[in-house]
Amino acid sequence: MLHKSCLKLLIGFVLIFPFHLTIASADQGLPPLTHKLTALKHPATVPKLALMDMDGTRIDIKDLKGKVVILNFWATWCPPCRREMGSLERLHLATKNHNVVMLAVNIGEDEDTIFSFLGTVEPSPSFPILLDAEGQSMNAWGVKGLPTTYIINQQGKVVYQAVGGRQFDHPDIIKQVQGLLK
Repeated sequence: MLHKSCLKLLIGFVLIFPFHLTIASADQGLPPLTHKLTALKHPATVPKLALMDMDGTRIDIKDLKGKVVILNFWATWCPPCRREMGSLERLHLATKNHNVVMLAVNIGEDEDTIFSFLGTVEPSPSFPILLDAEGQSMNAWGVKGLPTTYIINQQGKVVYQAVGGRQFDHPDIIKQVQGLLK
């Protein structure tokens, strides 16, 4: 059974997707993903998040205090989510040895669907994919649409957000993430 917020997102996607295809076809291609993060005026306390990853390991965000955390909410049916996944992995590879953790929370899908999709991503993600089949974490985090990404500083405060697809391996974003390590 899908959680209400997942169902709302799915219905919205089904209603908007044909319109999106018409626009993309008219443009003869997809628009570039943006590379801007929105700085929060007032850094927010990190909500609770403890989920199992695809390897069966429970990951609790409270255990990551002291690290910069990039937390992405996504689904395989979401076109911008699909487009940004490779750039998330490239950002992960560029920062993983510098006290930065990448997490991606899949909303509402089963492991087979996720695993099949991840095999099409180049480079394939090596960071943890967390499972939220009921979509309950969306409410706690205030996620209104997919993809949504939050960047958490070493003090455990949400300092940036990105709603919609991003090119996460863009030098501007890499610089912003590295700036949190000082």
